[in-house]
Amino acid sequence: MRITLPSGTPAEIQRVEGAERGLVVIPDIFGLRPLFDDHVARFATEWGMSTVAIEPFPDLPAGVDTDTRFAAVRDLSDADKFRDLREAAAATGCSRVGLIGFCMGGMYCFKAASLDVFDRIASFYGMISLPEAWRGADQGEPLDYLNRGDSSRVLAVIGGQDTWTPGADVERLRQTGVDLAFYCEAEHGFAHDVSRPTHRQNDAADAFGRARDWLLARA
Repeated sequence: MRITLPSGTPAEIQRVEGAERGLVVIPDIFGLRPLFDDHVARFATEWGMSTVAIEPFPDLPAGVDTDTRFAAVRDLSDADKFRDLREAAAATGCSRVGLIGFCMGGMYCFKAASLDVFDRIASFYGMISLPEAWRGADQGEPLDYLNRGDSSRVLAVIGGQDTWTPGADVERLRQTGVDLAFYCEAEHGFAHDVSRPTHRQNDAADAFGRARDWLLARA
């Protein structure tokens, strides 16, 4: 079901009656769409979590092309994103709330480790260093946020062939103390979208299983 957060940001929600744990989802750069409606339903039904996915580009019209989305990232504000994440967590109605994100959403998972909202975080192939084209006045470095926050709450799912997460960055990420789930042969986006040519069925199943166990564990 579509809702609007107090900030005005659209979100998809599926509540689970009696759920003790909530989950907030940050989509990839292509935003809130049927794929993430399905993920919300899956996490709610199979993982038993009241789940909310936020729209990462609330100010862009529907249907804008990929180039426009990539160009818009530099104008996003970490403060605005953190506000939306807090409001989405509150919308779950749960006292314990986890966070999961994919690609650009995975990058924001690293940043959200600095917040006191989420007790467990799973980042799927999030950018470890802010890409040059995304550097803006209100965008901070993911590793800076991780180092200021609690990296022990973070599971980082990384593909060994992912050009968005080069080896030097992965080593810097490892040194922060995150729990690293590393898939040597996987490329970017290998888990969350079966239509992508990089999808790897077995690695995806393993990564989601590890994420579920991580999110359900108590910090």
